[in-house]
Amino acid sequence: MQQKIHFECDYTEGAHPKILKRFMETNMEQTVGYGEDPYCQKAAELIRGLCKKGEAAVHFLVGGTQANLTVISALLRPHQAAVCVETGHINVHETGAIEAVGHKVISVSGKNGKLTAEDVERVYRLHWEDATHEHMPQPKLVYISNPTEIGTIYTKAELEALRAVCDRCGLYLFLDGARLGYGLAAEDNDLDLESIAANCDVFYIGGTKMGALFGEAVVICNPELQEDFRYLIKQKGGMLAKGRLLGIQFLELLQDGLYFDLGEHAVKLAQKLREGLLNAGYKMQDSTTNQQFVIVSDEELKKIEEKYCVSYIERIGEDQNVIRICTSWATTEENVEQFLRDAEQIKKAL
Repeated sequence: MQQKIHFECDYTEGAHPKILKRFMETNMEQTVGYGEDPYCQKAAELIRGLCKKGEAAVHFLVGGTQANLTVISALLRPHQAAVCVETGHINVHETGAIEAVGHKVISVSGKNGKLTAEDVERVYRLHWEDATHEHMPQPKLVYISNPTEIGTIYTKAELEALRAVCDRCGLYLFLDGARLGYGLAAEDNDLDLESIAANCDVFYIGGTKMGALFGEAVVICNPELQEDFRYLIKQKGGMLAKGRLLGIQFLELLQDGLYFDLGEHAVKLAQKLREGLLNAGYKMQDSTTNQQFVIVSDEELKKIEEKYCVSYIERIGEDQNVIRICTSWATTEENVEQFLRDAEQIKKAL
């Protein structure tokens, strides 16, 4: 039986060969643990330099959900809540992790998968203008992801508008960057690490989906939020004993621009997929990142799934479905071209 080709997510492969090579080269070195080794220190300094944020605190965690719940629980008092868009990862894809640590997630509809400054101000005013606000969770943190769960990205103007409303309302701004490299590589992107660091209280640079074996680099830009964060990493089970494995990976990804090259590779192939599918007659949702959303009939989906693994998103009509196709740092042009040939044949046959 022919093995299926995987397009359902951007973390089906292991790690970039440069990372594995560096693991082997450093395997028998002795270092201190828990992220206090020279590799983590060098990686943290490198990240501060790329962000032009010398006072930032950088911490390395294993995965995205772990990073989200550790950051959010660290920033909020017991009665406070996080605000996010309805499709936000913490609202739909983390098994209630934020609620499990005692904080309400307040979701709003947003626009194109993005939270707007107007959304944030409305949630803030609805709370504080209600005479019974002490009986409700208090909004205190704004959570966004870039790219979003539907493949859209924030512009610099949108991020600055969110920063401004957070300042007016006394809220924290936290950006989930699990797929940040793919967002930065999008053709219409105007953000960089420096502008993100200038506008967010906390954000993280995702590694798991960007060529690392595992790992996310949490960057705490607001000095007021840095105290005792390592206590909370430990408490949440996120302090990796062999922490150097995280530092080594981010050094390899960032020191020579590999991280950004991998993002460009995935986005280039995603746009090739997009153009080919549109030319073949498929309808697509808007996305300039590595996530592409295709509208297919039941029969088209059945045929596609004979050879490919894709993510089923939702049903939008009697015979219409939305599926997601992801490219990654490891996607090959050969697999993309094969998918396009098969998709074109399926469309013609049906």
